[in-house]
Amino acid sequence: MAKQPGEAMEPQRSREGTLLQVVETLLDKGLVLNADIMVSVAGVELLGIRIRAALASFETAAKFGLDFPAGTDRETVAWKEAIEQKETCPECAKRSPLKQLMDEYCPWCGWQSAYSKRLEQNGTAELESAEETSESETDSEAASSK
Repeated sequence: MAKQPGEAMEPQRSREGTLLQVVETLLDKGLVLNADIMVSVAGVELLGIRIRAALASFETAAKFGLDFPAGTDRETVAWKEAIEQKETCPECAKRSPLKQLMDEYCPWCGWQSAYSKRLEQNGTAELESAEETSESETDSEAASSK
């Protein structure tokens, strides 16, 4: 259906979303609820309630610096993994540590970034030049010792 000139675009809703996708998006993006409820009679405040709630994964909460309950053990392996920056692989769409994804490869599918490929090429070139330099030094030392 082609859009005619001057015709407004209509919003469309996809029915393909599942509960799993909603929960995953909610935990990934997070939800913060701030509410102030006041009950007043004749201008006199009788009751005041403040609600502050956040719903997010530990990874998202740590990323945005949200406070955690007292007694939360931040030295666990799970906590350190949650704090580690992660990014989604463009090839397989799985989350991997950012440094590994950009500097090396995706541990899930083997995808390499352009930066990683450039590092690999430069590293190979530097390694070859270092080998050539050490070979020439060895040759010159052998020649001078004769």
